Amino acid sequence: MLKGILAISGQSGLFKMVAESKNSIIVESLDTQKRIPVYSSAKVSALEDIAIYTFEGDVHLKDIFKSISEKEDGGQALSPKSSGNDLKAYFEEVVPEFDRDRVYVSDIKKVLLWYNTLQEKDMLDFSEPEESTEEKKDSEE
Repeated sequence: MLKGILAISGQSGLFKMVAESKNSIIVESLDTQKRIPVYSSAKVSALEDIAIYTFEGDVHLKDIFKSISEKEDGGQALSPKSSGNDLKAYFEEVVPEFDRDRVYVSDIKKVLLWYNTLQEKDMLDFSEPEESTEEKKDSEE
């Protein structure tokens, strides 16, 4: 679901990886559809690798997005421009066990902004990938 979707430090919005070259990757903005090169010196984070601190461990972004989607019946989340207290209260409903000391309001804003962007672009798919027959056979044994 989040494979190939990137956040780039210093750039607003989300990007989709389009191609790789020897010393850079080519990404396309989800907002403007413009393609730009991103060099190895840039801090690039794949959304599928991002997790939020909780008291029980880390929760991956896809699971948080799924919780938001269930809460909102597939609709938009709370606006990331809401007050800090509103954002914390909303996030507590979605991820009740999140670590309030290590998860900042700015992190919550990013999560909600990313969710709303992906939801708007109809890029959120929470259906489980089908296991291959070999994987099913292995898990049954």
